[in-house]
Amino acid sequence: MQKNQNQTPQKKAQRKHRVSLVVYLTSTLLAFLVGIFITVLVMGLKGATTANSTDFNQLNQVYQAISQQYYRKPDQKKLVTGAIKGMVSSLDDPYSEYLSGKQAAALDNTVSGSFEGIGAEIQKKGHYIQIISPMVNSPAKKAGLKANDVITAINQQSTANWSITKASQKMRGPKDTKVTLTIKRGQNQFKVAVKRDVIPVKTVNAKLDKKHPTIGKIQITSFAEPTFKETKQAVKKLRRQGAKSFVLDVRSNPGGIMQQALKMSSMFVANGKPLMQVQPRTGKATVYRASKKLDGGFKVKEPVKVLIDGGSASAAEIFAAALHQSANIDLVGTNSFGKGTVQQVVSLDKKSEFKLTVAKWLTPQGDWINKKGLTPTTKAKYPSYAYLPLVNNQKTYQMGDVSKQVATLQKELKALAHDPGSTNGYFDQQTQQAVQAFQREHQLTQSGKLDPTTIQQLQTSLAAKIEQHDNAYQQAVTQLSQK
Repeated sequence: MQKNQNQTPQKKAQRKHRVSLVVYLTSTLLAFLVGIFITVLVMGLKGATTANSTDFNQLNQVYQAISQQYYRKPDQKKLVTGAIKGMVSSLDDPYSEYLSGKQAAALDNTVSGSFEGIGAEIQKKGHYIQIISPMVNSPAKKAGLKANDVITAINQQSTANWSITKASQKMRGPKDTKVTLTIKRGQNQFKVAVKRDVIPVKTVNAKLDKKHPTIGKIQITSFAEPTFKETKQAVKKLRRQGAKSFVLDVRSNPGGIMQQALKMSSMFVANGKPLMQVQPRTGKATVYRASKKLDGGFKVKEPVKVLIDGGSASAAEIFAAALHQSANIDLVGTNSFGKGTVQQVVSLDKKSEFKLTVAKWLTPQGDWINKKGLTPTTKAKYPSYAYLPLVNNQKTYQMGDVSKQVATLQKELKALAHDPGSTNGYFDQQTQQAVQAFQREHQLTQSGKLDPTTIQQLQTSLAAKIEQHDNAYQQAVTQLSQK
C-alpha cells in the first residue's frame, strides 16, 4: 500500500498505524528529531519467518518464571518491552531501534509536521553520538558544527551509551533557547552553545551566478515534500532569467523523503533509465526507473554539475548517484557520507514501534556505497581554514594565554587578514593588536580580548569568507562556462 504524501498531518498520523510496514531510508533513524526530514519508502511484508518453537519456549519459560516467582510483582509491560529491546539491540545495528511513548509520538509528529531543534543529523558512533551533517543555514551549521563531530555531552550530561532517540530529545526545545554540547573533533574537545530555532521548511534556494549569469545555482538542503515542486519552480525561474546550465548543490544535505529524491532524479534522467535499486536479504532487487509518472513530464536537459561532500547522505546520495550513473552528470567536491541501508518502521500498537534495517539500496549500476560514499568526478575542497577546529565560544582568551584554542583563533584572524604574527598558541602583544583591529572593523569594544562576542563575530566572518572561496562551486562553474 503506497503512502499518500498529500495527506494532512492529522490524517497521516492516523493512517500510519493502519499500515503494517513503513520503510525509512535515512542517514540516521532519528535525525529528524534534531531537525531533519526522513526519507520514506513504503513496502509490504512479503513473508514472515517463524522462529523455532524451542526458542519461543525458552523465552516463555523465562517470562513465566519471572512473572510467577520473582520476589516482587514485576511490571508485565516492562518485561515485554525489555525482551523487544533485547532482540533489537542484539543486532548491533545503530539504525535498528525500539521506540515507545514520547519517542514514537515524536517520530509521528516529525513525519507530519514542523519542529524546533538545532538542525543536525546524528548517528551512534561507538558509545557516543556523532554528527553526520549539520543542515545548511541551521543553528548547528551557524554554530560551526561539522560532519563527524562527536557529541560527548549535552548540557553537561554524558551521552555515553545514549540512544539516538534520547540524544535527539535532549537537543530539541523551544526556539531561542540554548543547548550546550560538548564536542570532540579529532584530539580537541570543546563546548559550544547552540541556539535552537525552527528548522526552515523551504528546501530549495536558487540564484544566478553573478559573474556568469547564464549559470544558475540551485541549493537543495533536504528532500522534503515540497522539494520537487520548489526545484521545478526554481528551474523555470532561472530559465526566465537567462540560465542555460545549472549547478545543483546537495552538500550538507542529510537526505529526506525518498519519493522526492526519485521524482527529483527523474527530472534529470531519461525515462526508462534506472534511478536506484533496493535489495532485500533474499530475492531480486526492486529497480526504480525514471518516468513521466515520477516527474510529470518535466525534464531538465541543460548541462548540469552536482556538488557533494561528506554531509551529503542517504536520499542526497540516491539523487547524486542517479544523475551521475544514468545521466552522465559529473559530481564535484569530496566523498559523500555513505549510507546504503533501508530501515522499516513496524507499528506494534498506538504507542510503540520499532525500526529495523531490512535491505540495501544500490546505485543504478548496482554499487553499494555503504560506509564508502560516492567518489566525485572532480575533487575540490574548501580552503584549509574551513577545516579549523571549533573553539569554545563561552570562554574569553587574553594576553598571556597559551593553548590550542588560541592557536586556532590566531589562524582565523590570519585568514581574515588580521595578522597575529605567530600562530603558535601564545597570546602575545601582536595577537592583541590583531584582535583590536578586528574588533574596530566590526564596531566591537576594542578590549583586545577574544571574548564570546568577538569569537562569534570571528566565526561568522570566517564562514562568509569560506562561502566566497567555495572551490567546488568555482570548479563546477568553470567547467560549465567552458562548454
